[in-house]
Amino acid sequence: MSKSKVVVVKSSGVIRASGKVNTRLLAQMVEQGLCRLTSESSSEDAIRHYFSPKDKVGLKVNCLAGRMASTHPEIALVVAGQLKAIGVKEKNMIMWDRSSRELEEVGYSLNANGDGPRCYGTDAQGVGYSQDLINYRNIGSLLSRIMESFTTVQLNLPVLKDHSLSGVTCALKNYFGAVHNPNKYHDDGCDPFIADLNQVPQIREQQRLVVCDALRVQYNGGPAYHPQWAENFGGIVVGDDPVAVDFVGYQIIDRIRRGHGLPSLEKAGRKPKHIFTAADGQHNLGKASLEEIDLVETRI
Repeated sequence: MSKSKVVVVKSSGVIRASGKVNTRLLAQMVEQGLCRLTSESSSEDAIRHYFSPKDKVGLKVNCLAGRMASTHPEIALVVAGQLKAIGVKEKNMIMWDRSSRELEEVGYSLNANGDGPRCYGTDAQGVGYSQDLINYRNIGSLLSRIMESFTTVQLNLPVLKDHSLSGVTCALKNYFGAVHNPNKYHDDGCDPFIADLNQVPQIREQQRLVVCDALRVQYNGGPAYHPQWAENFGGIVVGDDPVAVDFVGYQIIDRIRRGHGLPSLEKAGRKPKHIFTAADGQHNLGKASLEEIDLVETRI
C-alpha cells in the first residue's frame, strides 16, 4: 500500500510575537518542504512535479477571518516565486479568494492587470460565478470563474485552524471559498459536505499541491481569531494529498490543545469527521490514518 507523504517544517524564528514574518526564513522552509516531499535536491525540480510553465495557476488562499487568522501574504508570495522560477508567467498566477475586500484587509495587494502575480476575489468586476451548477450527491453550487475560466490548476494555500462546526478547517474546507453558497454546507459538522465538494471534478482534478500556513494556529474558538487561543506554531505543512494534510493538521491542533490543558477535539464534541469521510471508499480523496501517511517533521 502506497503512503501519502506529508512534510511539516518548523522554525522558531519565522514569526515573531508581533506577528511579523521572516520572509527569508519562510522561503527556506517552503524550499525544504518541497524538496523533502518530492525527494528532489532543488525546489525548482520539486515544484516541477506539480506545475509546468504552460499552467495557469490559482493560489487559493483563505482570508475570511482577517489579518491575524488568514493565509499570510508572505507565504503566497514565496510560493509564487517558486512558480516563477520554473517559468510560470506571473500574469498566469492568481492569488484569490471569494472577496477582494477580504484579500486587501489581510494585506494582499489587489492586482488585476499590473506587473506581478494577479490578485483579486471572485466578486471582482468581470469575474463572478459559473452559470451552471456543480454538484455531488447533496448540494448544487456555482463555482468561481477563477477556477472555471481563468486558471487550469490550483495550489491550495489554506490556514490551519480549529473550527466551531467542522473541528478543523484546512485544505479541504478551503474550497468553501470557491462556491457561491458555502452556508448550505455547514449542517452536521459540515459532513459529508466538505468531502462532497472536493469530489466534484472541477476541484478534484485541478488541485495539485497544498502548502498549509501553520505559522499561527487558532487551536480553539475558531475559525475567528481569538488571541487567547492562538499559538505561533511557526510551521508549514506540505503535501499533495489534501486529506493527509488535513489529518496531520488535526493532530497538530490536538497536540497544541493538550499543551494548553484543553480536551481533544473529539472529547470536545468536534471530531473532524469530514476528514475520514473524504478518505472513505465512496470519496477516495486521500489517506486519513498515521499508518497510511509518511510523516516527515523537520526544523530550520
